[in-house]
Amino acid sequence: MQADAHGIKALLARRAGEGADAATIAAAALLIWRDVDEALAPIIGQSGVAALYKRSLYLALVEHPCLVTAYEGALRAGDFAGLETTLSQQTSDEASAAIISLLTTFHDLLTHLIGGSLFERLLRSVWDKPSSGNAAKDPAP
Repeated sequence: MQADAHGIKALLARRAGEGADAATIAAAALLIWRDVDEALAPIIGQSGVAALYKRSLYLALVEHPCLVTAYEGALRAGDFAGLETTLSQQTSDEASAAIISLLTTFHDLLTHLIGGSLFERLLRSVWDKPSSGNAAKDPAP
């Protein structure tokens, strides 16, 4: 498992598929964040995951202003629908760059808080989770 920018890019490619359109990238991003929430909420609580998610959005929107809508819509813990909507309205390149930046920022924040080794153990299931082949067809939890 690699959670650096290269590993995150590989995760997105595995979940969305190479050459995916923005809607598929957005659907994959939603599923990744749901998996992150599922892995971390029992440990740091849904409000802890939500706080880290919102802080990551805030930091990532400097490079990707399109994320401001997702940031403003991140009101409830576990609700990543605003991110999906925002990403689906971008070009596929911008959607991909924005979610990679957001996940990299999240990785960096959480790693600084708990350390790389613990981060790897807690989120191994997210990074190692195989795709069902099409993020848009994966069922919601």
